[in-house]
Amino acid sequence: MQRPYRSGPPLRQAARLALLYAVAATAWITLSDSLLELWFRDPDALSWLQTIKGTAFVLVTAAALWLLVYRQLHKADDLVQRLERQRSELDELNQFRRSIIDNASIWLNVIDPDGQIQVWNQAAESISGYDRESVLHSDRIWANLYPDPDYRTRVIEAVRGMHERGTELSGFETTIRCRDGDEKVISWDARRFFDENGRLMGSIAIGQDVTERRRAETALRARERQLATLLSNLPGMAYRCLNDGYWTMKFASSHCLTLTGYPPEALIDNRDVAFVDLIHSDDRATVDEEVSTAVANQRQFAVEYRLCRRDGTELWVWEQGQEVSLDGETVLEGIIMDITQRKRMEQEFARQAAKDPLTGLPNRRELEHRLDTEISRADRFDHTLAVLWVDIDHFKTVNDRFGHLVGDDVLRTLSHVLEANVRTVDSVTRFGGEELVILLPEVELAEAVETAERLRRLVADTAFPLPVPETVTISIGVAIYPHHGRSAETLCNAADRAMYDAKAAGRNRVSAAPMFWG
Repeated sequence: MQRPYRSGPPLRQAARLALLYAVAATAWITLSDSLLELWFRDPDALSWLQTIKGTAFVLVTAAALWLLVYRQLHKADDLVQRLERQRSELDELNQFRRSIIDNASIWLNVIDPDGQIQVWNQAAESISGYDRESVLHSDRIWANLYPDPDYRTRVIEAVRGMHERGTELSGFETTIRCRDGDEKVISWDARRFFDENGRLMGSIAIGQDVTERRRAETALRARERQLATLLSNLPGMAYRCLNDGYWTMKFASSHCLTLTGYPPEALIDNRDVAFVDLIHSDDRATVDEEVSTAVANQRQFAVEYRLCRRDGTELWVWEQGQEVSLDGETVLEGIIMDITQRKRMEQEFARQAAKDPLTGLPNRRELEHRLDTEISRADRFDHTLAVLWVDIDHFKTVNDRFGHLVGDDVLRTLSHVLEANVRTVDSVTRFGGEELVILLPEVELAEAVETAERLRRLVADTAFPLPVPETVTISIGVAIYPHHGRSAETLCNAADRAMYDAKAAGRNRVSAAPMFWG
């Protein structure tokens, strides 16, 4: 509403100036006319001088009036220009408010020292749901945004502390309750500001809605905790390493300490030890070949090998992994598990599978394996190998007279006698039934026959667990590699045929195969 016009100092000043001018003009006219009448007596001269005086007075007063009006108009023009500049600046400020403050994507508000909202931009409206008209020039919004009294008090104390102590808020996060009941996390940066006289005007606060970011971070931390829990409970060590020949570890789970004896950080970037140095030297080539082949064929690899722990002990591990691309870098990822117990069980099963359950001697399958191994070794080093084929004389009679349990005791006793009286490099095996086979590496025919004779006599002198005292004897056939056969089959056939020759010759004797059998 426009204010009514009232007279003020400018009107009084103008009246005083007009009165002053009237007095001065009257005094000038009166005084000048009196002086002229006193000085000049001639009426014509007096009239001419008065005319000149009047003209001079008009010119002087006109000049003075022109100067006064000019100065006033100049001031008025300056005032108009200043008002135009102020109006332009005000328009620019309003445009700034509309384009920058109102259209800003971040929450912006101004709070005065009494906690009342003075600026509330469109982003604040959009984020909170509260429109500008319901918020400006009031402090009621605090109860709406922070309905919990204790929480609201802490927030207000932070703002008050900024106003009173000048502390700036940076990254100050609060959880607000929006108009629709939803909760959002706002990160605030705020500082106070003053007018040109240094008087505190309040604070400017800029808020960013970080709700989704915090939710994502919370979810990420939850996944990281789950992953850490999973990795810590894995029965092996999860890892990520470079395929650089050293298996330079970039990550190792906590089970690394249990598996290797080293904490994970000791293996990262080979700080204390390279993982390749923990692999048994005899297994490194196997591991490298399996990994290289799998990588070349773009498939997973799985390999078993021995690992040397920090305390010097060895354990068997099973590793499965694959090559992956991570941030533009090619690495290996996988898991390494301790399979020592499984290996021991497998070895025990293999040992049991290779052992005759009655006598405890290696069985026929193990005999075939050992015979092939010894023949390969003898062939490679140009050595001999003797085979003694042993058969118990009249063993069927023992079973028929005393029963199979007694026969089993006879077989066990014979096995123990033979095994106890050969070299550690020799092998006593049970081929089947009452037949046993003895392998004598690097033994010539004469020495083999001598050994067979010694064993034959030793058995004949042994007291076997029989119900009645009786002598148990054996017949032995002898064959030598490569003289009597160049394969396991021909060599065994030669020794077996020699054993039957010993039985045919009367039993309880040793017979050598003739040269060359098979």
